[in-house]
Amino acid sequence: MERPAWAPRSIDISVPSVSRIYDYYLGGSHNFEVDREAARKAMEFMPGLPKIMQANRAFMRRAVRFAAEQGISQFLDVGSGIPTFGNVHEVAQAARPDAHVVYVDHDPVAVAHSQAVLAGNERAGVVAADLRKPQEILASPEVQQLIDLNRPVALLLVAILHFVEDEDDPYGAVAELRDALAPGSLLLLTHASYEGMPLPAERAGGAVDVYKDIRNPLIMRSREQIARFFEGYDMVEPGLVPMPHWRPETETWDPDDEDPWAYSGFAGVGRTA
Repeated sequence: MERPAWAPRSIDISVPSVSRIYDYYLGGSHNFEVDREAARKAMEFMPGLPKIMQANRAFMRRAVRFAAEQGISQFLDVGSGIPTFGNVHEVAQAARPDAHVVYVDHDPVAVAHSQAVLAGNERAGVVAADLRKPQEILASPEVQQLIDLNRPVALLLVAILHFVEDEDDPYGAVAELRDALAPGSLLLLTHASYEGMPLPAERAGGAVDVYKDIRNPLIMRSREQIARFFEGYDMVEPGLVPMPHWRPETETWDPDDEDPWAYSGFAGVGRTA
């Protein structure tokens, strides 16, 4: 198998990775055949996966712009994946040239590619760390240097928590990050769910099994379980809703025009008191 120039030497390119599969769904070029194969297998059960990822990205961009409008100029994106067009630093710095952004991911390809994309951008950095170890993220030189935790921060947990199993205490990790943030900080979150999916859970379960097979279990949670991540936050209107329903950009937006797959999962923004 040919190793592309952008692939770090240290990675095993015969093992699929969640962030590279996501990159493939979004039409990116930083993925290997092994990732594409896993993605295609998952799509046999859930053909709308690329649409779900696009809805995630569209929410992320709207929520980042919202945070910037609220006066927030610091963004911590945990589980950021491989940068593609319209990523957090581009959206945030377009809205606020003074915005500081730190990306966090544990996939070496995501980290290496983020470093390449951010070269020369003094207000953005990337950390190789894991959501399950919040202290490693908070103590990293990049966060220490670029983020002032005494001022409000927008914490992004977009399409990441459904890869953290209950035994790894995702609620504890989210609470630990929340407690480190200044009052007035925002949590921007999306999470996969069977609720709202345009096919039965048993059928969609086949795609979940594909992720289990590549040792990246996909944990589908109910709306109620997802709402628990917002403990300690006041929900911003319209609350925890299907992704297209979170502050759509046009007044004339019609939910019936949206692809039904875009409603798989929930999105919300909370603010610390």
